[in-house]
Amino acid sequence: MTASLEDVHKRISLQKTALPVMYGDIDFSMVPERYTDDLAVSSMKDYAKKFPPPPADMVERVKAYTMLGDITADAYAALMPEYGFKRLVDMLTTACAEGIDAVPDAPPELVALIAEMETKPDWLDMDLVREGARLNRLPMAETSPWMIRGAFLATFLNKYTALPMALTGTLSHSTASRRVNETATFFTITTLPGALEPRGEGFKAAAMVRLMHSMVRFNVLRRVKGWDQSVYGIPIPQVDQMPAGLIDVFLLAFKMVEEGRTEFTPEERARVEFSRYRCVLLGLPEDLLMDTPQGIIDIMNARSGSIRAGFDDETCGALVRATLATYLPPTKSLGNQIHNALERRLARLVLVKSFLGGNSQMARDIGVPVGPLDYAVAAILFPMIATKMAVYSAALKVPGLRGLVDRHLVAKLRRLLVRYGHAEFTTDASAYRQAAPAVPAE
Repeated sequence: MTASLEDVHKRISLQKTALPVMYGDIDFSMVPERYTDDLAVSSMKDYAKKFPPPPADMVERVKAYTMLGDITADAYAALMPEYGFKRLVDMLTTACAEGIDAVPDAPPELVALIAEMETKPDWLDMDLVREGARLNRLPMAETSPWMIRGAFLATFLNKYTALPMALTGTLSHSTASRRVNETATFFTITTLPGALEPRGEGFKAAAMVRLMHSMVRFNVLRRVKGWDQSVYGIPIPQVDQMPAGLIDVFLLAFKMVEEGRTEFTPEERARVEFSRYRCVLLGLPEDLLMDTPQGIIDIMNARSGSIRAGFDDETCGALVRATLATYLPPTKSLGNQIHNALERRLARLVLVKSFLGGNSQMARDIGVPVGPLDYAVAAILFPMIATKMAVYSAALKVPGLRGLVDRHLVAKLRRLLVRYGHAEFTTDASAYRQAAPAVPAE
């Protein structure tokens, strides 16, 4: 059931009284500079003509959620002064792996977080989620290793949403590498068999991501001088989780609308339900998780259209350059060096084609020039990737081969997880830097 806007605002206001240690100084009646209702100055300004304006109710809902953190996970993260960072992580991992009863004297905030994650929405069909996970294993195994850096670069194109990443020390090459690999790890783990069930690997990873984001909010609001809520609002609001969680189904829905289709096929519906439930585990309000192609497009565009455009080189440019330059593989073997060099060139094209609307001049302006060698690499690798995808897809449709191929893909995903390394999903407050003075929007 969709919450009324009145209930949404009550939930947002509750943060101040429920968690004064984090939100006591936040004025939730203030509309931060990052928010705009003018598409002409928003991050969607270059695409607005391609889409009809989102419904007014969605626009208002996105505006409200711009000031919502993750109340349940935030309350648990706020125990850091009492329990310490390591103990919070240890208790959470134990509760996810063995159940809340396995944690002696579990604090009520942890009990509430696990209970919330174990509560399934009324609309949820876990059979569809399991099928969606199975269908996502192929692209995660064959496409994602070549695309993850390019998609990650897209998260740094706006100064209002990128600042928390800059403050947490992600400007260094080593930290950038860890964040990219952790992102790849999370999305890969969630596609494994049974991963999103309670006690599953993806369930635990989602809980750790929630805690990491809440720790960032706690540390930024408590430790970072110069965080200006009148400009940036609160760090990592819930609406900023939408692109990572819903980009795949947004692209699917956009393609369907272009084709004149309004209903998902059974396979498409499974992919959508998988992505929606993964977002639920990450703490996104169900109000933001539409279940029709047009609804998905509208809510994603409402979010994009709500963020004021803004790119500053000190924050966005530095993050882009650090992420593009970082070395992702675990070792310096010749094979890994070749893969990293090729993948880095594809990342440039992924960013330009998928997130900059093909604007190569804009890419140059932000420090991601695309040249003939990048296109030459893509001309060789993209057909190879497409061919492998087609062969696997055909084999997965053959009854006698389907199980065998799926087990092969699971084994390949396991090897990729080893390549990505152990994901800690944590944030080191000692590495945080202070925010630079905010520059007024033009």
